[in-house]
Amino acid sequence: MLKGIHLTLLVGPGLPIPAPKPLMDALESVEVTSSADSPSGFQLSFVVDNRSPLHTLLLVAGGQVPWLRVILVATMNSLPTVLMDGLITRQEITGGNEPGQSRLTITGEDLTVAMDKQDMSGLPYPAMPPAARVALIVARYGLYGMLPIIIPSLFEDIPIPVERIPTHEGTDLAYVRQLAKEAGHVFYIEPGPLPGANVAYWGPEIRLGPVQPALNLGMDVHSNVEALSFAVNQSGAEIPIVFIQNPITKFPIPLPVPDVSLANPPLGLIPPLPKSIKLMKETAKLSPIAALGKGLAAAAGSSADAVTGDGSLDVLRYGHVLRARQLVGVRGAGLSFDGLYYVKKVSSKLKAGEFKQSFSLARNGLISTLPLVPA
Repeated sequence: MLKGIHLTLLVGPGLPIPAPKPLMDALESVEVTSSADSPSGFQLSFVVDNRSPLHTLLLVAGGQVPWLRVILVATMNSLPTVLMDGLITRQEITGGNEPGQSRLTITGEDLTVAMDKQDMSGLPYPAMPPAARVALIVARYGLYGMLPIIIPSLFEDIPIPVERIPTHEGTDLAYVRQLAKEAGHVFYIEPGPLPGANVAYWGPEIRLGPVQPALNLGMDVHSNVEALSFAVNQSGAEIPIVFIQNPITKFPIPLPVPDVSLANPPLGLIPPLPKSIKLMKETAKLSPIAALGKGLAAAAGSSADAVTGDGSLDVLRYGHVLRARQLVGVRGAGLSFDGLYYVKKVSSKLKAGEFKQSFSLARNGLISTLPLVPA
């Protein structure tokens, strides 16, 4: 790999072990994609001789071991970063350009794929709010080192057993995501901070915390991105209106619900103006707490990222491994686009002599809310 960057590959069922030297010697390229709103994935490409024992080793292991786990760690300047912790889902052999050689491509997804195999429909959860149900489900995957971080919604409707008992619907992953959508939350599994450990997060999308080194554009020797472009789209914002029924008159009272999440503060000084309203008439049949919970969930889902950015960088020049689901600063793009952004997606590509990343950024409006961006 590149000078100053070391890639560690761990493979095995349950708790992976470092890959043997023949496997690392055959590794040609690695691609890892991390996204804030979709499952993360990886792809490993090996160039092997047609008589290489790796054919038998990898294909038999993939067929006989139900879950073959892969952990990828990139160490840069003595600082390890867990790029991926996932499971192999597909293996493919194709003929190579050189005589007697083939290319073995291994594809996989993050650990959410383990939660999407067994249908658990009908499992009861008496008197358990959504956050408690999620905690119980995630606990079943402790083998993968999952540490649950669960943030309950502001207005949780706790079911009373004599009235109703919630039951599991579909696979664990489908049900957890359904509960997250109903609460206006997100669910994802973040690898690290140590190899073999993972954070299973269920809660509001958090756009707070430490800021990654700034992306510099058009700053001569200080530029550290290869390309960066922006787009503005202000047509997605809307205001949900819930209806709370007066217990005496039975008359529904409309109540607009803005997006007031403290975990997702505005990053742009000029947010998009809502172009429409969303009438949530079905909330009139719910309790006031349940109706407000539905309204806040809809408000969180309708908050528009009016400004988006797409670009690419060389990790050695940037000096840092850019991470998804975190904040990053942008400098040199002009008054309207400088400032902090939320990193929605990062694709990392590693091969001999090269480590590059492509990324997608987002925020809710133009002009930075901060006078200066951390370097």
